[in-house]
Amino acid sequence: MSYWRTMMDRITILQGDITTVEVDAIVNAANSALAGGGGVDGAIHRAAGPGLMEECSRIGGCDTGSAKITGAYDLPARYVIHAVGPIWRGGRYNEHELLASCYRRSMELAVEHGSRTIAFPAISCGIYGYPLLAAAEIAVQEVADYLATDNSLESVLLVCFDSEVFGCYQRLYGDLRRRGQ
Repeated sequence: MSYWRTMMDRITILQGDITTVEVDAIVNAANSALAGGGGVDGAIHRAAGPGLMEECSRIGGCDTGSAKITGAYDLPARYVIHAVGPIWRGGRYNEHELLASCYRRSMELAVEHGSRTIAFPAISCGIYGYPLLAAAEIAVQEVADYLATDNSLESVLLVCFDSEVFGCYQRLYGDLRRRGQ
């Protein structure tokens, strides 16, 4: 078995509700104020309970392209990693690198805090308007690249809320697996 295949076997793509996934760290597609909101962000804050908002207000905001870590409170995880993805503005404002940085920084924080498993939503694909295919390509490639150089994470879940996102991620993951074999 090749190293690439072994590394790719550590990635799972599933359709479902990220707030119910049992992992060490759940990544939140957060806003820069870490103030909760709609979509995944709102769902994570509601499921975690008021302690998450209290901790977020104490740590302050977060820059686009970066991430911060908090406790997970009532979620089935130890941590929530709040990753602030870019708002899509046509691709002329470094959105690609900012989104890639969210994924890298989230995995770095997870490893720094002893996490072995992490779950990501499709960062920036909701109200932030990032084109789904472009965002999914970045997500899958960044996770694969990170896992190729670091063995700390045993499992990375890419959790897709709906069938459109799930299908897109599955196709990209399949393409990467075929190229890596």
